[in-house]
Amino acid sequence: MEFFTWSLILGACGLIYYFFKKRLSYFEDLGIPYVPGWPFFGNMSGPFLFRKHFTEALVDLYKANPREAKYIGIFDFNARPVILLRDLEIIKTIAIKNSDKFPDHLAFATEDMDPMFGANLFNMTGDRWREMRSILSPAFTSSKLKAMFHLMVECAENFVKYVDGLPANLRKSIATKDLFTKHTNDVIATCAFGISVDTLKDPNNDFYVLGRQATNLEGVLAFKMFLFRSFPAIVKLFNLRFVTPEVVNFFTKIVSTTVKTRDEKGITRPDMLQMMMDARSKGSKGLEMDLNMMTAQAFSFFFGGFDTTSSQMCLMAHELAINPDVQKKLQDEIDQVLCNTNGKPTYEAINAMQYLDAIFNETLRKHTQGLMLDRLCRDDLEIPPALPGGKPLTLKPGMNVWIPAYAIHHDPQYYEDPEKFDPERYVNKKVSINDVINLGFGTGPRSCIGNRFATMEVKILFFHLLAKFSFKPNENTCSPLTYDRKKFILVPEKGFSLAIKPRN
Repeated sequence: MEFFTWSLILGACGLIYYFFKKRLSYFEDLGIPYVPGWPFFGNMSGPFLFRKHFTEALVDLYKANPREAKYIGIFDFNARPVILLRDLEIIKTIAIKNSDKFPDHLAFATEDMDPMFGANLFNMTGDRWREMRSILSPAFTSSKLKAMFHLMVECAENFVKYVDGLPANLRKSIATKDLFTKHTNDVIATCAFGISVDTLKDPNNDFYVLGRQATNLEGVLAFKMFLFRSFPAIVKLFNLRFVTPEVVNFFTKIVSTTVKTRDEKGITRPDMLQMMMDARSKGSKGLEMDLNMMTAQAFSFFFGGFDTTSSQMCLMAHELAINPDVQKKLQDEIDQVLCNTNGKPTYEAINAMQYLDAIFNETLRKHTQGLMLDRLCRDDLEIPPALPGGKPLTLKPGMNVWIPAYAIHHDPQYYEDPEKFDPERYVNKKVSINDVINLGFGTGPRSCIGNRFATMEVKILFFHLLAKFSFKPNENTCSPLTYDRKKFILVPEKGFSLAIKPRN
């Protein structure tokens, strides 16, 4: 019996050794430069063991020798081979010009793994993704955003009123993440779900409490996301769910109630839910717009906008606090717009603010939340040799490529003095979603669908807040800003903290 047990153990060890040896020699067999990896960890041991933040690991890989290589091989968790792109022309070729051959992400989850999380737009693939994208895109046109403008303004005015009512001693040390998250919660509730909540006054409302629970990518949820992406077999074996039943039931109830009310009373609103309701009668070959599908998409909009937008606000407020000259110049622009509009800024007036736009884009560049963009090959594509004199590489179906957005944004080849916060880089410069050195919202057809919504939301809040207040650093402000290595998201170890003081 003992001999049989040891034989099984040795056999399993042999299979594991063979599996990782084969994976870790993948790029050697292809004949392209690569960074050697370790079993299980690949090149990700630093972030996994909290020795590096993922941004640091990504930049190190981007700078790995040979530096002149147009792309190199690296290994993700579980020693999964990945091609890390460095050359901008190859990035354009893959993400834009031949996007039909690279239409998908490596999904975090599939519908059979988690019906709510796996069925959202980000995780959808192929024709189903294309059809859903075409259904949802009209919700983010200029006309629809303009119709939502007054809703966002109401939330921003309510926010300023709340800050104004805080005692002076409490305004000296504001946990901005908590404050901004309450605002993004209310904006999404009213603009996407047609629900009016005031989280600043009632932070215990279900929409906020369950929303925060579902989007807090730390602890158990972060570990789940790691398992879903790297070890899907374990997820299926133990029937794990990324979204808890409580959250699923809550969002399903909200969507079903809203849909029923609108159907019965003939109500229409310029939001994403309405786009999906309108799509029910059009019919589809591969996509049934039932209640579960509508709930999954509504949840994905909440998931994408709840935490990332509030983080963008925290990062932008932080940079303004430690760069008072930049903040003063922005406030001068705000004052001028208030003067020109008799104190009632319009959608067009805020959209035309060049310096506000420059600050938004510079924050997105310096603190890139979408650290890397990935694409999954679905059809053969030949790309140039990695090194001069080498052989072209044919990317095969199933190959995963990474576009290192954070590293490109911090490359002095493209941005002079990249660690400096300098909005002047973007003054009078229109930022295009297909400019591959501006990757804050992604690039190509799979760029962020809600980029214009999030941009407008941030600009409206900062316009109204900075018209009356200024951000100031306090004793808890992390400067220079260093990211907490125990978290995948961009946040300092002790969190974001600033003072908010009334303007003279």
